[in-house]
Amino acid sequence: MTADALTAEVLRNALVVAAEEASIVVVRSAYSTFIVEGSDASAAVLDARGRLIAHSMATTLMNSMALKVALPELLKDVPPHAMRPGEVYVLNDAYRGGVHTNDLLVYRPVFIGGDPAYFTATMIHVSDLGGLSAGGMAPLATDIFLEGLQLPPVRLVTAGGVLEPAIEAILRANSRTPDKVMGDVRALVAGTKVAAARLESLISEYGEQGLAEGIDAYLDHTEARTRAALAELPEGRFEASYPIDDDGIDLHRRHHVRVAVTLGGRTAALDFAGTDPQVPAAINASASQSLAAAVFAVRCFLDPAIPMNDGCLRAIEVHLPEGSLLNARSPHPCGGRFVPIYAAMEAVFQALSDAVPERAIAASGILQPFSIAAVGAPYWIHLSYDFGGVGARRGLDGPDATGVHFGVGRNSVPQVEPVESRCPLIVESIETIPDSGGPGRHRGGLGSRTVYRFLSDCHVTTRGDRLRLAPPGREGGLPGRLGGFYRRRVDGTVERLASKVNNVRFAAGEAFIVETTGGGGLGPPPERDRAAILADLDAGRVSPRGAAEDYGVC
Repeated sequence: MTADALTAEVLRNALVVAAEEASIVVVRSAYSTFIVEGSDASAAVLDARGRLIAHSMATTLMNSMALKVALPELLKDVPPHAMRPGEVYVLNDAYRGGVHTNDLLVYRPVFIGGDPAYFTATMIHVSDLGGLSAGGMAPLATDIFLEGLQLPPVRLVTAGGVLEPAIEAILRANSRTPDKVMGDVRALVAGTKVAAARLESLISEYGEQGLAEGIDAYLDHTEARTRAALAELPEGRFEASYPIDDDGIDLHRRHHVRVAVTLGGRTAALDFAGTDPQVPAAINASASQSLAAAVFAVRCFLDPAIPMNDGCLRAIEVHLPEGSLLNARSPHPCGGRFVPIYAAMEAVFQALSDAVPERAIAASGILQPFSIAAVGAPYWIHLSYDFGGVGARRGLDGPDATGVHFGVGRNSVPQVEPVESRCPLIVESIETIPDSGGPGRHRGGLGSRTVYRFLSDCHVTTRGDRLRLAPPGREGGLPGRLGGFYRRRVDGTVERLASKVNNVRFAAGEAFIVETTGGGGLGPPPERDRAAILADLDAGRVSPRGAAEDYGVC
């Protein structure tokens, strides 16, 4: 390793540690079950030019990209010269870099010589900020006003370290769980303070000029590594598309995300022209989220050791047509962003699989978000998601029930015991589903089944996809098995719910069943190694019927 590379790596880790410590502080200080038990918190360090310098190890690319894209919007409304040390700012505007109403983006300026030089930032999905259903899910929203409270860039904390009373009053008035929301907000503020202290220590250690030069070198080093990795890919233009089941409003209308990936030596250009236009339904995304999907998908075909920062972004160009599913304009809802951006990710995967067949991957089951909430005050909320199986990869079966994801925290799915202690429900079972992975030379990953039995009446809201159109296999591999959401009544009868439903009332004693979709297979099933089939039989991943019907093994 060269001296420059070593310096860049030491500085990278110091900056990442600053962000990581901030995210840990948020998790340990937050009130919402989803954050405390799922460890779903993000933190980043940026500079006053809006460059993403570092983010916490657990930070999802969805969140760090939002923090990057939204910072210039904050600086438009609040110029740097108007900021004061100790102040903290917040926004959640999806059309200005945010995600959706429940995701609060919080920024603290770090000053050098009287001017903000850097920003520490934190972000989590707070417990509730209004909308059609508790927990920030409104799958049947037809405009953004039905999704909850919108916040433009505003000051959250004064220079004296005091929460702005008017902002706190607004947040409380728009939440079903005001105490939890304010606990979450204070956790976000605390995280930015810790990261700022660590950054100030680095300024003292390296000096103002030394740190700035070190960051420039570190970003340049990342750019060089990214371009070198892109240069190893074949040049050309590769096109693909991926469908969305429906928008929840019109169940007979499919929507498509389309991409053309152009690889040109040391760059990658992704053009999503041809993607379907935005719709008055919750299957649109903000630009920051779609940008994250595109960058993530490309990085999956590069050296995984390349850091994620602004240097990486310099080598990847992304065009997101305004007014499309991937770059919605007001008042179109953006809360269902997972649906279109995962379609974008899948389209890029398939285009790059055509470009680099030796790294090909079949389509995967998408994560399936849902919320369970009290039907009235006092409110309790369980917000979660389960994951589908990953598509088979060249030479490898797909992992079971993990999903290809870039939008969740450390633990992703909260543990059973804390959820049962906080909510009136029992998790009866969690298991993988035999035969759900698409058959192939390499088998798709299995989906999962989770059963929640309720001890009191409650509302269930779901936002699923890839529950009607199975993830296809590649090169003769078969599709994954479709999952679904179900109600099991007290008498044992089971009925399937639509993939996107809002506030379906369940009675005490009824059960909610979440089944996720398996990943597609790769290569013809008859070419699967017999020993692998027998191992799947022994492990219960494949049933005797599945082995006989899918692989001809009795």
